[in-house]
Amino acid sequence: MSSILRISEAVSLGIHAVVLIGSSHGEKISAANMAEMIDASEAHLAKVLQRLCKDGIVKSERGPKGGFVLGRAAEEITLMNVYEAIEGAFPNGDCMFTAPVCGRQACLLGGFIIKMNREAADFFRKTKLSDVVAKNLE
Repeated sequence: MSSILRISEAVSLGIHAVVLIGSSHGEKISAANMAEMIDASEAHLAKVLQRLCKDGIVKSERGPKGGFVLGRAAEEITLMNVYEAIEGAFPNGDCMFTAPVCGRQACLLGGFIIKMNREAADFFRKTKLSDVVAKNLE
């Protein structure tokens, strides 16, 4: 089912990847294994993992025994860290349309969009990777 609230495929891959890595108990996990587990393109996942490495969220080791591990403790990584490593600043818009079309002074939807963006940002800021990993292991 579709949703009005969306995140990019890259952010989705990033969140899934760090949860898999965080759930691996410090064992290295390859991009190929992660791609298979989450049914994703290995090439796209590799690009996402590069961005996460650049921000220190994950670390990589090349070679036959290589793979990815967390770059810092899961308690120190928030969903916002993952989002911003991949997409940049979290959106703070007040209109659902790419270009406002109504020309009104006030939005027909009131403060709904602003409220939803604020709640999503708060959730991403407050939710730590350790919280998501714990729920995933239940």
